[in-house]
Amino acid sequence: MKKVGGISRRAVIVGGCMGLGIGWLAQGGAREAPAQPRSASTGEIWSGEYWAKKGAVSLSMYRKRLGQPKAGAPALPVLVLVHGSSISSRPSFDLTVPGRGEYSLMNVFASYGYDVWTLDHEGYGRSTRTESNSDIASGVEDLKVATEVIARETGQPRFHFYGGSSGALRAGAFAAARPERVDRLILEAFTWTGKGSPTLTKRAEALEYFRTHHRRPRGREMIRSIFTRDKPGTSDPAVAEALADAELQHGDTIPTGTYLDMTANLPVVDPARVTSPVLLVRGEHDGIATEEDLLEFYRRLPNQDRQFIILAGASHAVALGLTRRQLWHVMRAFLSMPSRAES
Repeated sequence: MKKVGGISRRAVIVGGCMGLGIGWLAQGGAREAPAQPRSASTGEIWSGEYWAKKGAVSLSMYRKRLGQPKAGAPALPVLVLVHGSSISSRPSFDLTVPGRGEYSLMNVFASYGYDVWTLDHEGYGRSTRTESNSDIASGVEDLKVATEVIARETGQPRFHFYGGSSGALRAGAFAAARPERVDRLILEAFTWTGKGSPTLTKRAEALEYFRTHHRRPRGREMIRSIFTRDKPGTSDPAVAEALADAELQHGDTIPTGTYLDMTANLPVVDPARVTSPVLLVRGEHDGIATEEDLLEFYRRLPNQDRQFIILAGASHAVALGLTRRQLWHVMRAFLSMPSRAES
């Protein structure tokens, strides 16, 4: 039986998912539990569009929640969704796949009672396209101005964050830079140092291109490969087609900055500076990071309220894969769990 940091692989992957509650580090302040959302509801989901300004750059923002916001009404807990390298925000988190069930993470968590926000980073989706390569540092600056809009509109000073793939790098780096804005942090398909990653080893073959170009080609075949490069059969092929249909409306190129960072500049997140509770989620077959890499990051997180979960049968595209409902479950449980300070 393979051991990971002294823990058997079977102890990590059991019946779909299992969290590690080992607690290697006892130090670190625990925050009180976040405001609790309302119970899941089938009520009408309201949506709204917003803009944030980063100098001359306009960042497109999108929001979903149960019911239109009303002055004087109790505030809902806020969840901010941060997209990855190759797909903008709404196709990532508000995708419709006809005849295949629910794939909108925004709809799901709005129905749970969260005020759900997302944004297109510079050079993506509806946001301003510039000569910037939109690297992780740029993404942190995007989140700084976007969270000012969210704070103004919701009246909430702190938010939960979810980031997938390089979105997890953006969210993690933001949490290190602005800890006062982060309540709980979910890092899915995250990588820390990149050591031993087959995906990043292959991607590094194009490193010179990433250094010399601020955008890269991104067509339908590349989008399909997101779902097949680790382990075919972990997603519905119809999802890749729906995602490509939605995303390619924004063009067939995408910024190179996150690819450059992930192949040449890791690590970009210092775990010692991430003081919020953290949930790390990895698909069993994800090639973007090894279990050893993520476990070492987990060990160095200072907050006791941390979890590391591996989803059996999942690959890199967890949020749009066949195990997405398991992801929703562990996310919801983490966001609503009591802190250790309350035990």
